[in-house]
Amino acid sequence: MILKTFGWSFAITAVGLAFAAWQWGWEAFGIVLILSILEISLSFDNAVVNAGILKKMNAFWQKIFLTVGILIAVFGMRLVFPVVIVAISAKVGPIDAVQLALDDPDRYKALVTDAHPGIAAFGGMFLLMIFLDFIFEDRDIKWLGWLERPLAKLGKVDMLSVCVALIALLGTALTFATHAHTSTGTQDKSATVLLAGVAGLITYLVVGGLSAFFENRLEEQEEQEHEAEEKAKAEGKEVSAIGLAGKAAFFLFLYLEVLDASFSFDGVIGAFAITNQIFWMALGLGIGAMYVRSLTVYLVRQGTLDDYVYLEHGAHYAIGALSVILLVTIQHSINEVITGLVGIVLIAASFWSSVRRNKALEAAGGDEDRKDPDEDKTAVSV
Repeated sequence: MILKTFGWSFAITAVGLAFAAWQWGWEAFGIVLILSILEISLSFDNAVVNAGILKKMNAFWQKIFLTVGILIAVFGMRLVFPVVIVAISAKVGPIDAVQLALDDPDRYKALVTDAHPGIAAFGGMFLLMIFLDFIFEDRDIKWLGWLERPLAKLGKVDMLSVCVALIALLGTALTFATHAHTSTGTQDKSATVLLAGVAGLITYLVVGGLSAFFENRLEEQEEQEHEAEEKAKAEGKEVSAIGLAGKAAFFLFLYLEVLDASFSFDGVIGAFAITNQIFWMALGLGIGAMYVRSLTVYLVRQGTLDDYVYLEHGAHYAIGALSVILLVTIQHSINEVITGLVGIVLIAASFWSSVRRNKALEAAGGDEDRKDPDEDKTAVSV
């Protein structure tokens, strides 16, 4: 089962890492490996959401999502999107950005360094909004209850996450951005950081709005199908499962693609906190995207989506940490390995807390719906 589901992912990982080591050396090997793990970690909740929706689709549309969808995910968001970000930030054409990366790496590095304050502000705000919307939401399951309970109460205030993000942006513009690191030394990039940060915030709100739109359309389709099914049963007619699946399939597919694109933003933007090499970035994120697809299939086939309940928390804490790191790197340099390890450590801690919680629940009788009295204690002790 494991080999059948993850076989292609294992093969692409081996080829990708070997190519990175052969083409660029062991530093590239390490960065690509960290990026792959980071993408898998940040996109685990993406796989869970995908699996929950994908299981409602018929076999044909599942295949479409796992074939056409992977092309969009890997080549669109993980390869083209980083190039577009660099091109816009450095004010060069996409083809010129790729050509510079190939022919004149020193010039390319200087352009990326000069564009980094804008990239960091845009990405930092986008990631910060993801984290804030998560941490301010009241959830049944809490990992760090001592922190999440009071923040969930504060989250009842409308637009609090936007206000906090804007305050963080203003603080960044008045501190780190006044002495931003560039290829020619430190410069005042306050205006650039403010503009890029607002753009990142707007992008998050637009992507979230599109996701909500497709989710609402999906719910409407499901309600219509349920009413049609009840009516057919009352009249003694048979319900065509294929027709119902096909009726909602297009909106399901669009919704999944928008969701996947929105989840891809955090991986791509977070990758800029680790490296500015777009080829290393595309390779690492592409490998990670393959595992996300394989994990989605695995979760659908196994039928278990909630075994490790704290992983989503760990992924969002990693996103929050990356957002802070991105904003700090506007002025200060932070080693890429340290940046990558922060996310990995948080994910590992949440995974271990989930394992301990499952063992505690199993010992208490296996009722996962029951409130675990030691839940917060277990999580904090990791």
